Amino acid sequence: MSAVEQHLFSAGPKRILALDGGGVRGILTLAILERMEAILRERSSTPDRFRLCDYFDLIGGTSTGSIIASGLALGLSAQELLELYRSLATRVFRRPFWSFGIIGPRFSRGPLAAVLKEIIGDITLGSDKIRTGLAIVTKRADNGSIWILHNNPRGRFFAASSVGAGSTANGDIPLASAILASTAAPTFFRPEFIKVNDQELGAFVDGGVSPHNDPSLHLLMLASLKGYNIGWPLGHERLLLASVGTGFFRQRHSVERLRYTPSVFQAVNALTSMIDDGSRLVQLLLQWASDTPTPRIIDSEIGDLADDRLTHQPLLHYVRYDGQLEIDWLIDRLGITMTRAQVMKIQKMDDPRGIETLIEIGRQIAERHVKAEHFPAGFDIA
Repeated sequence: MSAVEQHLFSAGPKRILALDGGGVRGILTLAILERMEAILRERSSTPDRFRLCDYFDLIGGTSTGSIIASGLALGLSAQELLELYRSLATRVFRRPFWSFGIIGPRFSRGPLAAVLKEIIGDITLGSDKIRTGLAIVTKRADNGSIWILHNNPRGRFFAASSVGAGSTANGDIPLASAILASTAAPTFFRPEFIKVNDQELGAFVDGGVSPHNDPSLHLLMLASLKGYNIGWPLGHERLLLASVGTGFFRQRHSVERLRYTPSVFQAVNALTSMIDDGSRLVQLLLQWASDTPTPRIIDSEIGDLADDRLTHQPLLHYVRYDGQLEIDWLIDRLGITMTRAQVMKIQKMDDPRGIETLIEIGRQIAERHVKAEHFPAGFDIA
């Protein structure tokens, strides 16, 4: 049995790691994952060579989360990926001064493709170099369908023998191409074109332009719905889902400003708002269905759902780590004082100048909120 099959199909409790999209803010995710890895390493029987791919049976991500998920699944440490992101961000998010993302994309895909080539090479989604279950969320823009590309060897579209002559099996898709598809944010990068069959190319864009910028719910469905053919049983003692964000904030616009804002910019604001709405809905549903030690206040009316339960028994054990990139929250929760201009810089998904601040914020969040007791002993590796 391969390492992937061992993770996906062996008996015992199962663990999922879900990683949000968010561009350069993915480095905040990695700062949180550093501490998670350190906590779990202490409980490992082989701490000197422990990686998150040893603990988690399925790791998945959207957009920047797909880069991190792939690196972790290949056996890189959170620290190694954080150092990689330090150099990656300045190489990827560099654009000519005349490029605004209106006529063409703001950034060239070349630097990201080159970095992925260095790290990943030509391996496919079905490669045995991937050490655990891996899932990448993307969206096919030419027909509007959400695709979750994964390495489940029993998946319906994984092998060439199951998809029919002339069609591309998921297991044969280059991993770098799957990542480029998931990170192809409209206006930022051009779509990634993947051969679907002999007669058809699919145009794939960032999975964040769907309800699954936070991929947690989609990964839960992948692990448990019969159609995906993994079939993990639900239950708070049998299934752990850890979810990590890239920082969030509330979009605020004055009525007067919106009255005179051109329609194209209102459309962009609406799209961004819908991405945030999707993430909030995912977190609401998971808190409602789970036993969680990290409840978040969803809104001022329903609170953190502490007194609500979707089913008689929790369907999973769920932990969520994220930070609010706003002045008041940073002061009150982390003791970090920033000006409005500084906060606006770290809120952007494409500004590498805020990287060091994002690392500091991520480590402060991790120090205060990522606890060993959030990962019950029943989920320790046997």
